Amino acid sequence: MEQLRTFGRELAMGSQGGWGQSKDFLDLVKSIGEARSKAEEDRIIARELEHLKRRLADPDVPRRKMKELLLRLVYAEMLGHDASFGHIHAVKMTHDESLPLKRTGYLAVALFLDERHDLVILVVNTIQKDLRSDNYLVVCAALTAACRLIGEEAIPAVLPQVVDLLVHPKEAVRKKAVMALHRFYQRSSSSVSHLVSNFRKRLCDNDPGVMGATLCPLYDLISEEPNSYKDLVVSFVNILKQVAERRLPTSYDYHQMPAPFIQIKLLKILAVLGSGDKQASGHMYTVLGDIFKKGDTASNIGNAILYECICCISSIFPNPKMLVAAAETTSKFLKSDSHNLKYMGIDALGRLIKINPDIAEEHQLAVIDCLEDPDDTLKRKTFELLYKMTKSTNVEVIVDRMIEYMINITDHHYKTEIASRCVELAEQFAPSNQWFIQTMNRVFEHAGDLVNIRVAHNLMRLIAEGFGDEDEGADSQLRSSAVDSYVRIVGEPKLPSSFLQIICWVLGEYGTADGKHSASYIIGKLCDVAEAHLTDDTVKAYAISAILKIFAFEIALGRRIDLLPETCSNGHTSYMLY
Repeated sequence: MEQLRTFGRELAMGSQGGWGQSKDFLDLVKSIGEARSKAEEDRIIARELEHLKRRLADPDVPRRKMKELLLRLVYAEMLGHDASFGHIHAVKMTHDESLPLKRTGYLAVALFLDERHDLVILVVNTIQKDLRSDNYLVVCAALTAACRLIGEEAIPAVLPQVVDLLVHPKEAVRKKAVMALHRFYQRSSSSVSHLVSNFRKRLCDNDPGVMGATLCPLYDLISEEPNSYKDLVVSFVNILKQVAERRLPTSYDYHQMPAPFIQIKLLKILAVLGSGDKQASGHMYTVLGDIFKKGDTASNIGNAILYECICCISSIFPNPKMLVAAAETTSKFLKSDSHNLKYMGIDALGRLIKINPDIAEEHQLAVIDCLEDPDDTLKRKTFELLYKMTKSTNVEVIVDRMIEYMINITDHHYKTEIASRCVELAEQFAPSNQWFIQTMNRVFEHAGDLVNIRVAHNLMRLIAEGFGDEDEGADSQLRSSAVDSYVRIVGEPKLPSSFLQIICWVLGEYGTADGKHSASYIIGKLCDVAEAHLTDDTVKAYAISAILKIFAFEIALGRRIDLLPETCSNGHTSYMLY
């Protein structure tokens, strides 16, 4: 898309008013904009394509008129309609001697074709010829087209000319030559692997634009093999320092920030080079500190630089002062009213706590509050961060808020993920078995059958095994607490099947163990469950099994069960309890 935007800018510069010279074209654009439906738009474009097909077939169409017809054809194809009948006319226009027409032809073929299209072979020779032109605007148009149309097989045909253009007297040509080589590297690294030293040379180009363009291929190369470029650390730091100190022409400023996009790319490169390397990172601390001091939080681009600086600090060898500066900036992001800045703060904090988990404590409440934000993307990012920053000292607060967040989720897939994370954190950091059981009860109550059945089995095993330290009193208290909680909620409507299975099992095993509840009372509750879930054979089986356990236990003790319900019916068979 960037190549297409470049073509559009070049077209605007090369032929002012080119899109608006014809009233017919303006009328077409207006009618499309006023179309009330897709069907109406399709009818308008269909009529336009029929008209264009007749006009393009006319051998007497003036060249200037042909330019307008091609632009109208581009417009139709950009709206999703087939204009392949006009592709050959665009190819022919690239051969035109007129600069505006040639650039229009290049624009059209770049939009119509790609490197795999059969007609590209007809354009390669033209690109080769235009790369040797004395007019630098023609050369620029050919280089831009080469980025779009030259595939792996055609790279050797134009590579020598592109390399020669790296020393062209015009900075615009040198910049586009670097971009073309970068594109060739992306398509076939082996084709230009012997030329990577040229990128190092262009880093020292007198024009900041050429230097900035060179950072893009260097970033790709450094990402693949950082050790081969460690010697450039000092150079990158010096460049970043010069940019931050506003030594570049003011034409590179954006919203009063000096060359921000060059700064961001340099920070990305330094992050890769300084990863795990104490010596290389040592060269970076001073300039990173200066960027934090001069950081402008009043503009989006200023915040973008600060965020990238935090990313760099979280990647290189840790430095206490830099981490403090990064944490202060992150705090400003989190306290902002902007959703985007909060998102950046959440992401930045997630990076910093990987280095120093203690940083999260200061911002814990601010992060938790982000779960109340109406922005769904921010809430999801916050949830991921909370999961990473949970430990034994904050698990109760965080899991409680995560469950509250889960309750309002309607997406079953995402709800399943949240429930799974809550269970994982509870199992790993639970401060007590009682808290774990209460938390699992809430998870099952609100997520229910979305929770893995393994979790239900683990919960039942925990209640059965207790604390495992031969403290029978604590085990009895744990089970009694579980029974009390299940007796209170067993009658609530719409309890999930997996939760009901746990409830039935616990009531069957321990419902009468502490003497608080009579056997008749517990059996009555279980019969209510069985009768309320006649179509769920699993829940019904758990309930009847629990009833039989209680009944057998009471009989074994020689006790009488009073007020025993007459039946637990499934609609077809009655189970008599007497």
